Amino acid sequence: MQVKSRHHLRSDAVSDLEDTLAAQLGVSPDGDTYERVEFENTDWEVILIDGEPQVAHFDEEPFLTVRGANAYEPDQRLVTVDAGAISFVSDGADVMRPGITTATEDISPGDLVIIAEETHGKVLAVGRASVEGTEMVGDEGKVVESLHHVGDDLYEFAG
Repeated sequence: MQVKSRHHLRSDAVSDLEDTLAAQLGVSPDGDTYERVEFENTDWEVILIDGEPQVAHFDEEPFLTVRGANAYEPDQRLVTVDAGAISFVSDGADVMRPGITTATEDISPGDLVIIAEETHGKVLAVGRASVEGTEMVGDEGKVVESLHHVGDDLYEFAG
């Protein structure tokens, strides 16, 4: 990924970002430096917090990256998958109901969500929910569209 531009965020933009992440996910990033990175030929914008790509904009909405979610361990907008789903989700597959063990009740259709595995709680992906959190566990159907996952270009980007 070719970097198009990078610049430090103003303090008001940092405050807005921190407020958004606290409201969405119940996390409080606390970095010394916040830097926005834009790329050539992609819609991704990444926010580096102390040099680590911890926040990205998905459809212009800021949300934790896989690295950010593993660093801050959110407990809201969280979808947990079983061991059988790990390889699929890690490869960028959408999340299907049979692989989900739990989902937080604060999820609404269209929300960005964190996808973690149940054994160690490690975050595997970020996706967009298509149903309520209370309707995610079941026998069939795709319920989360994968947007970013372990091993993709965004995950591999090093500030």
